[in-house]
Amino acid sequence: MRTLPTQASGILSYFTRHRTAANLVLVALICAGLFALPNMRAQFFPDVVVDDVDITARWDGAGAEDVDLAIVGVLEPVLLAVDGVTSSQATAREGVASLRLEFEPGWDMARAADDVQQAVDSVTDLPQDSDTPEVRRGIWRDRVTDVVITGPVAPAQLARFADEFVARLFEQGVTRTTIRGVAAPEILVEVPSVRLIQYDVSMADIAAAIAAEVDSAPAGAVDGANARVRAGSAKRSAEEIAAIALIRDPNGRTVSIGDVARVIELAVDRDSAYFVAGNPAMTVRVDRSDKGDAIAIQAQVETIAAQMEATLPKDVQIDLIRTRAEFISGRLNILLSNGLTGLALVLALLFLFLNARTAFWVAAGIPVAMLAAIALMYAAGLTLNMISLFALIITLGIVVDDAIVVGEHADYRHRSLGEDPVTAAETAARRMASPVFAATLTTILAFAGLAAIGGRFGDLIADIPFTVIVVLTASLVECFLILPNHMSHALAATAKDAWYDRPSRFVNRWFDYVRERYFRRFIGFAVKARYPVIALMLMLLATQAASFLRGDVTWRFFNAPELSSVSGNFAMLDGASREDSLEMLAEMQRAVAAVAARYAADHGRDPTAYVLAEIGGNTGGRLASADGKAPELLGSISIELIDPDLRPYSSFAFVADLQSELRQTPLVEEVSFRGWRGGPGGDAIDVQIAGASSEVLKTAAQAGENSALAFPRGVRFDR
Repeated sequence: MRTLPTQASGILSYFTRHRTAANLVLVALICAGLFALPNMRAQFFPDVVVDDVDITARWDGAGAEDVDLAIVGVLEPVLLAVDGVTSSQATAREGVASLRLEFEPGWDMARAADDVQQAVDSVTDLPQDSDTPEVRRGIWRDRVTDVVITGPVAPAQLARFADEFVARLFEQGVTRTTIRGVAAPEILVEVPSVRLIQYDVSMADIAAAIAAEVDSAPAGAVDGANARVRAGSAKRSAEEIAAIALIRDPNGRTVSIGDVARVIELAVDRDSAYFVAGNPAMTVRVDRSDKGDAIAIQAQVETIAAQMEATLPKDVQIDLIRTRAEFISGRLNILLSNGLTGLALVLALLFLFLNARTAFWVAAGIPVAMLAAIALMYAAGLTLNMISLFALIITLGIVVDDAIVVGEHADYRHRSLGEDPVTAAETAARRMASPVFAATLTTILAFAGLAAIGGRFGDLIADIPFTVIVVLTASLVECFLILPNHMSHALAATAKDAWYDRPSRFVNRWFDYVRERYFRRFIGFAVKARYPVIALMLMLLATQAASFLRGDVTWRFFNAPELSSVSGNFAMLDGASREDSLEMLAEMQRAVAAVAARYAADHGRDPTAYVLAEIGGNTGGRLASADGKAPELLGSISIELIDPDLRPYSSFAFVADLQSELRQTPLVEEVSFRGWRGGPGGDAIDVQIAGASSEVLKTAAQAGENSALAFPRGVRFDR
């Protein structure tokens, strides 16, 4: 006999009996999520911004030990006393001292930069012939892509193309760009001594006249010797500088720079030059700020590159390499497809074990909870990345647990106890509130512990606990404020023998049969033979522990994925020329082509997607022997391999074959190839030696390097 619905009080009863209130909450959660979803930024990893300030002081001609004693030793104690400093790192090289200060998370970096500048200005006992220390606040950047402009044209023409490309990007709001591979113009002014006496002028007068007419200004970001630098006024050529007025007498006669000196424009080689397949090249690095969307910026760059390439001369190409946005999109698509597959499996199981109406409203809690969680993530400033999406996926199965418990209990009370639909739904919500809340709270506390992890790694995984907590909270809201009202209507229609409930009836019938016929007997046997069962479990546990203790299961803090980038660097001996460096660069290109051809013959596909050669600098990790060397003695090659999913070999196997193929030229000092991995962590082993003089430290470092030479090839040493 069914009971009649009774009036009850409380928030659960109110939302169960008030259809409008429950639906308003439902619509509000869905609308908030749909608004936030398209506005959330997409990126690979969460932004881990390190707050630091860099100080650089130059002392030409000084050795590393002198720089350490006279500059680092004087500046570092003063800088460590600045408020907010948590750590410092100092490096003394020949002619230059570099210090980096890290500050507390959330510290006001504008104030920090001012405090550091004041501390540096207060130091008065630095060497007299050293340059004034430069203080630079660290700027967080994340590479989006590198744009390569190459073709059989003069480098000066490529530079104009690069300038136009950067200007087009700037018009579209992409402002963080750096042009590389362009030489600054050099103008030589030669003044004979007799001219100085004849016109009664000095070299300082000539320099002041030129400085008054030509204002130098950097173009874009100048963060290295290979960044583009250009004059800020129109007077850039030798003829324009020669026409600058030097002397004006009362009679109206003007003496120009050209009357006193010989002004010529030097045809110098670029300090840093890039080559693609033998043709000169320029590169434009595009970065995003911590507020930028990598995928959106990538789309803008691709559009502008396609539009501009159509207007360029024949055979001049604009290529995009190291496009992290494509990598991000691919990985995010994999996560989303896996998440949708998991969602489909969850829904299939719900409809097999529950009747269709109950399964529908239980399953409806998944998108509602997810959309509500995305709205809260957006409000908190989180992004869609590998970490937050992973957290969303692992909560797919968790969010339906609460709804299953409430929905099944309501169905049981209606069918077995004869309660009316409203009372059954309301009672189920009341009775399950405490256990469901307690179970959810324990899960929240377990994930909240991850938020206690500090440092950069803690900042990296902080999205996991926050995402899981907001999803579970949204699940509680949906389970107790929205679901009971809908369950009351669903239970009212369960009396009909609907055809769409036949799969669940069939599965439940066989489930009951297996439970009573086999599973109950199996559990009875396990209870009777409890001691052999416990012994078997202990034996299985011991075998797994032995696998760990024996080393079959290794420990790795972070499983860094392999990247498709390979870099090769070289440094020439002192006394070598630029031609010698070009010869070594050509040998590296030959070795890459030979190994790529061999791999293409063996595996049916060329492994190299793009090869960019550079003379005048190193790429990736800088060589230890590169300190103090002229740019023309350094070179590198950057190789972009095809996606790891498209090749049966690793980039490290490619590097090993490349090292075997390379033939070093006589004047090369050091050559290093390196494959790269993603994620945090850095090198596998980092040995730091301290507490002695520079000679003793260098001897110890060399001894450690020699001891490690017994390990397989591919080990890299940076001293």
